[in-house]
Amino acid sequence: MQENFSLKPYNTFGVEASAKYFVEAHSIEELKDALKFSSSKTLPILFLGGGSNILLTKDFDGLAIQLNLKGITENQSGESTILVTAQSGENWHELVMYTLEKNYGGLENLSLIPGNVGTSPMQNIGAYGTEIKDVFVDCKVLNLETLEVEVFDIEKCRFGYRDSIFKQEGKGKYVILEVTFKLTKENHIIKTEYGAIQSELENLGIKNPTIQDVSKAVINIRQSKLPDPKVTGNAGSFFKNPTIPLAQFEELKHTFENIQGYPNGEFVKVPAGWLIEQCGWKGKQIGNVASHPLQSLVIINATGSATGKEIFDFSTEIIHSVNEKFGIELEREVNII
Repeated sequence: MQENFSLKPYNTFGVEASAKYFVEAHSIEELKDALKFSSSKTLPILFLGGGSNILLTKDFDGLAIQLNLKGITENQSGESTILVTAQSGENWHELVMYTLEKNYGGLENLSLIPGNVGTSPMQNIGAYGTEIKDVFVDCKVLNLETLEVEVFDIEKCRFGYRDSIFKQEGKGKYVILEVTFKLTKENHIIKTEYGAIQSELENLGIKNPTIQDVSKAVINIRQSKLPDPKVTGNAGSFFKNPTIPLAQFEELKHTFENIQGYPNGEFVKVPAGWLIEQCGWKGKQIGNVASHPLQSLVIINATGSATGKEIFDFSTEIIHSVNEKFGIELEREVNII
């Protein structure tokens, strides 16, 4: 247990903030001990994974717990499928690489997403036509009130677009310990229709892609568009892609002929990056904060000296300008602390 501990190395924005208390938990027993300590002092709790989906806007006057539960196990589930269970402290991309080395399909489109396994169900992470819910079986969680381990299946998780029960009524009530995925061992479903995957495969000269090829294409695309948080502080996509009624989208098309959208029944998902770029934010810098010059959906700690409040205020300005121009309210994907 450490006091007045700097959290700068534990958030990918690289902003300076401290926690009154800090501890690393390498087992469920250590986690329970930390929770009992916080309870005895009536401290609020902040769980830290890979630090890739949080923005620390101030010091945390409580106990920050770094979840370091490690391990990957496999269980047979049939001739053509396998169950892979990863502990919450495992790095997400390393898990994807592990499955691809085994030729297990299902996670390849989610390559290079930052963060740890434990946070993946919280926001139902997704990219290039795939979401966690597509391969999710269940997750084990610790009930923070009873300190009992519970199992949440896919129905209980109530997944939505970048959403789950853990971001709604279950927020602050559970911590995810491990996640189990059902992956294919053969007859893999290859998804190349979303985003720039197909064109990248063509650039690589690949006509009949394997799951490994899809992963390589995704990695190339992400590396070409997204900054490495180890070099430039960021949390990946800062905003969710908004979903608006089809009627509203059609109305907007009268004014903005080139507006992009992905129809889904009576609704249309509009790329937040496009909206932000149309408002002149791409590459724009105010003080220590900027919108990335290659991907306006990503807010960066441009000088390395930005405070969490500066980044938050910058994001607020973007929200206001998009709402003023398009009548669309952007929602932050990053958790604000």
